[in-house]
Amino acid sequence: MIAQMLLPDLIANLPAAVRLQRLVHVLREAFACGAVVLLQREGECLRPLAATGLVQEALGRRFEIARHPRLAALLSRREPTWFEPDSPLPDPYDGLLDGAPDDPLPVHDCMGVSLYMEGELWGALTFDALQAGTFDERARQRLQQLLPLIETTLRITRLEQDNRALRLHRGQEVQAQPSQQSHNIIGASPAISRLLDELRVVADSDLPVLLSGETGVGKELFAHWLHRHSARANQPLVQVNCAALPETLAESELFGHVRGAFSGATSDRGGRFDAADGGTLFLDEIGELPLGLQAKLLRALQNGEIQRLGADQPLRVDVRIIAASNRNLADSVAKGDFRADLYHRLSVYPVPIPPLRERGNDVLLLAGHFLEQNRTRLGLRGLHLTADAEQALLGYHWPGNVRELEHVISRAAIKALGREGSRQALIGLDAPLLDIPSVAAPAGADPAESEQQQQVQPMRQAVEALQRQQIRLALQQSDQNWSAAARALGLDASNLHKLAARLGIKAGNGH
Repeated sequence: MIAQMLLPDLIANLPAAVRLQRLVHVLREAFACGAVVLLQREGECLRPLAATGLVQEALGRRFEIARHPRLAALLSRREPTWFEPDSPLPDPYDGLLDGAPDDPLPVHDCMGVSLYMEGELWGALTFDALQAGTFDERARQRLQQLLPLIETTLRITRLEQDNRALRLHRGQEVQAQPSQQSHNIIGASPAISRLLDELRVVADSDLPVLLSGETGVGKELFAHWLHRHSARANQPLVQVNCAALPETLAESELFGHVRGAFSGATSDRGGRFDAADGGTLFLDEIGELPLGLQAKLLRALQNGEIQRLGADQPLRVDVRIIAASNRNLADSVAKGDFRADLYHRLSVYPVPIPPLRERGNDVLLLAGHFLEQNRTRLGLRGLHLTADAEQALLGYHWPGNVRELEHVISRAAIKALGREGSRQALIGLDAPLLDIPSVAAPAGADPAESEQQQQVQPMRQAVEALQRQQIRLALQQSDQNWSAAARALGLDASNLHKLAARLGIKAGNGH
């Protein structure tokens, strides 16, 4: 019966994500259980590719095998593994079953099996239920019998992905389906899928790429993705934070110097271009580069030559440039803060990174990733979002984007542990713990009634609270750069430091 349900999907021309999702749905119905999850091995972790019966944020998690003894146990065997309902081994999905009671129950019955592709360990398939005894001996035998068909489904899916990638490389397919290969970019929204399709096309070229977007959207992550998917993947990727380069040392840092070029230059020293020769140079926050240095960078891009500080002869380098900026560089050109010729050279292929508020349910997948990180870091049995927390995350505007989400989850996890007190509890993060503005009042709500519910504060206290909020927001969006935060707030940097000190905000961390 199960084979009859799966066979049509093997011959149908389906996107990988659709075929794998249908696989887990069919298996869940066939085994009458609460959840089925297909996980692919990535190094020392397992990443969910398809799941049914789990809360959505679980798809963003990465399960470190060494920290999950049940997953490690089932990966160590070729035949299905079943765990007794009273097994002392913690289950990775405790508290993550969709539709379970608000007070999360631990999973009571589970089994799983390792999956192989061409003789190599590929990943695992897990089955979970709240009803003890769901996976009896007969169910385990059925899973063993289905294993060849399940692995055939995975093999066909990978072959189709390889074919799509080959056609894309040859320019015969512009709109390829997103692959399931590891790229460490979490998200399944249309905005991210389109972006990755576009980046696949440009990754193999040597064109300069300009990544733009708000602070915290993950420009660095996408730069690393481009390098890993390029022909230079086996060569170095060198990253330079242009905003952190002291102007007096910036030229030496980028291009190197010779002995005697300046006081303290006791020997020849290569710069970042030398280090990236043959590979990729990622210039982060390129908009902060001093104007004088921009001309020398332009020469390196145009001629493939650099000149070390104090040297007479130029050197040839083979470097692919990826630049990033949270500024609108076209506006900076108009203001005279950035060279027009350098801007046009860098923006041969401009790539805007979408803000988190335009990525829909990706916020829950990313939250799941950060929840698993904090669960591991804090040594917790389980950490999950409550329903009201999910709604709060989906309704918030996220001015600080993914970086802000990471900080929100980390703070909430620490608060929740302090409130719960036990690391063995299944800890739920509710909306108040997130400490973010709630979703706007629903249509038809009485604004006057909402105002009446707010607590009146003394004017000075309210003003100071607003000042703290704006300073922290400016620091967050400028990656803790106080000078940039002062510019955003329209304040002198020294005055901002004085105001922050009066408000109890510590320099260096914004808290």
